[in-house]
Amino acid sequence: MATSVDSRTGLPVVAMVGGGQLARMTHQAAIALGQSLRVLATSPDESAALVGADVRLGDHRELADLQRLAEGATVVTFDHEHVPTEHLQALVDAGHRVAPGPDALVHAQDKLVMRRALAAAGEPQPAWAAADSVDDVAAFAGEHGWPVVLKTPRGGYDGRGVFVAGDVDEAADLLARLGPLLVEERVAMVRELAVQVARSPFGQVAVWPVVETVQRNGVCQEVLVPAPGLDEGTATGAQELAIRIADRLGVVGMLAVELFETADGVVVNELAMRPHNSGHWTIEGSRTSQFEQHLRAVLDYPLGATEATAPVVVMANVLGGAASAEGWTGPGLDERVHHFMAHWPDVKLHWYGKGQRPGRKLGHVTALGTDLGEVRARAVAAARYLADGVVDDAFAFDEEH
Repeated sequence: MATSVDSRTGLPVVAMVGGGQLARMTHQAAIALGQSLRVLATSPDESAALVGADVRLGDHRELADLQRLAEGATVVTFDHEHVPTEHLQALVDAGHRVAPGPDALVHAQDKLVMRRALAAAGEPQPAWAAADSVDDVAAFAGEHGWPVVLKTPRGGYDGRGVFVAGDVDEAADLLARLGPLLVEERVAMVRELAVQVARSPFGQVAVWPVVETVQRNGVCQEVLVPAPGLDEGTATGAQELAIRIADRLGVVGMLAVELFETADGVVVNELAMRPHNSGHWTIEGSRTSQFEQHLRAVLDYPLGATEATAPVVVMANVLGGAASAEGWTGPGLDERVHHFMAHWPDVKLHWYGKGQRPGRKLGHVTALGTDLGEVRARAVAAARYLADGVVDDAFAFDEEH
């Protein structure tokens, strides 16, 4: 196997499995650093494939496609966790560098593996158990109460693979359809938080401020930075928790630790070992974006500063809404972008180049300022207009712009 730098630039080649919006935004960061980003996409119209110069078409479930992606690359990394763990081990065995490696990434791929590792480390998490049968769920609920949360150990994201069961019959139906599951207590949470940390092979770490993520129907709608009203001790403890997890699991690259805040502190919900939706705010809102930091980390470059560039940052996702629905007769996308730029000149737009459909993550906007209420209102109104063509009364504007 030959591993080399790009002959044109003299700089490393990073190969990223996945051609979605995370790879697209990583490509933008790579351009500024002079890096070459190669992506494995399933089709030429995926987000990253539309903008990348080095696109390999293939299936992340096929070892041969992964091998072609890795050949000649300095390091292989990911914009999703769905690559079979045994394929990643085969790449490592063949001499390719994979970051994060399969021994680390499996904790983001398999929720049962993650729960066992956190338990062994004594880290805070909800009560949980492996559920192979309805009797397992019933015994767990007998101890922790109904309803319970049932999760598919592998493959879930954005609320997919997560279910709430209120009784034995509902649990039995899920087990019959999905097979063995992870059962967790339904946490009485105050809100959801997230911490992102980057770690290099050298062991350097860099952590961002703790953020609040606003979820609806299992999908992130907004990210508030820093998490409003979070006391300094809890914030520092959450950052230290993320660093401990990254070190213990041997993470290389980005790690997002999703948390539930409860009356008694924070507990770990899930892990992601890649750039993450909770960190999109860092493009404008941090001295170093999560995408640049991921590249620096997997290449073992020194990590960048993570302080925020403004007292308050709000990111709002643009989800496919009315303007994506069949039969839409309102302003088209180009017209909506035009009005968005005219009315919110200081709000930054990132559009992912995806086909539009209701509920799909089409892009995000980021607003910066000093007052949370005002900054949040701008971000949410801008995102709503792009998604639904609706202007809130407080932000009405002249349609002739």
